[in-house]
Amino acid sequence: MNRNRMIIEADELLEKLDKENIQVYDATLLFFRNESDPTAYEQYLQEHIPGAAFFDHQQFSDPNSAYLLTILPEAELAEQIGAIGIAEDSEVILYSVGVLPAASRAWWILHYAGHNNVRVLNGGLAAWKKAGGKIEQGARQYEPGVYNGRFRSDAFAGKEEVQAAMENSEVGTLNTLPLESYEAAHITGSFCLPCTDLMQGMAAFLPDEELALRLQEKSQYKRIITYCGGGIAATVNAMAHLMMGHENVAVYDGSMSEWVGEGLPTEGTAEDNWEIWRQK
Repeated sequence: MNRNRMIIEADELLEKLDKENIQVYDATLLFFRNESDPTAYEQYLQEHIPGAAFFDHQQFSDPNSAYLLTILPEAELAEQIGAIGIAEDSEVILYSVGVLPAASRAWWILHYAGHNNVRVLNGGLAAWKKAGGKIEQGARQYEPGVYNGRFRSDAFAGKEEVQAAMENSEVGTLNTLPLESYEAAHITGSFCLPCTDLMQGMAAFLPDEELALRLQEKSQYKRIITYCGGGIAATVNAMAHLMMGHENVAVYDGSMSEWVGEGLPTEGTAEDNWEIWRQK
């Protein structure tokens, strides 16, 4: 893959927004929200790109999982993708407000489901407005349909694969959280490359030259598994590796929430084995 197949800039979207087959989704997640603050959906209702529908991450998450935002089983996921109007030939644009990982998580879900024409709006809604794009209020939806994509089963890794990777020098397991979080507790033997090191601010990917430089060392592994707290931030690094041509990349969906919750091997400075991940 390359950047142009995965990322769209606001100027290009402005030129093609009225194209018949294009579908835009606001995939915002609010990571640090107070109870009195508007929800992501309420924010969407107040302002969004004209025609954009809302990509509700909860609808793509397994309600039977003990961990937040765990991906749905394949059949249910395909059904949900069709339910929001995405078909195999749809041109899909995803964006978020303020935080790139929300949009990259939505991109990774569709990538896993085998969709080959999905891009993230670099810079999100702020970039759209800066480029002169209009906004609208209220809810939009696309006509429901049937999605029959061919799943990329290796795009997500389970805990068993991560455990096996601990004994395999050809697989790099990469923590994408801030360094202080990594130092507190991380999967034994894993390395750290914070997703923030690959972004401009919190909303856009760095230019290709800078991405390549920052990923150079980690790209030597034959397979790369990225992880974070709950499989969200890890998708930034996973997308970046794909953009730089490393196709053998997976996201550990359970990430630290599952790893610590299952009592699997960690190392770090936290005396309580990072109790926070048991509570999420």
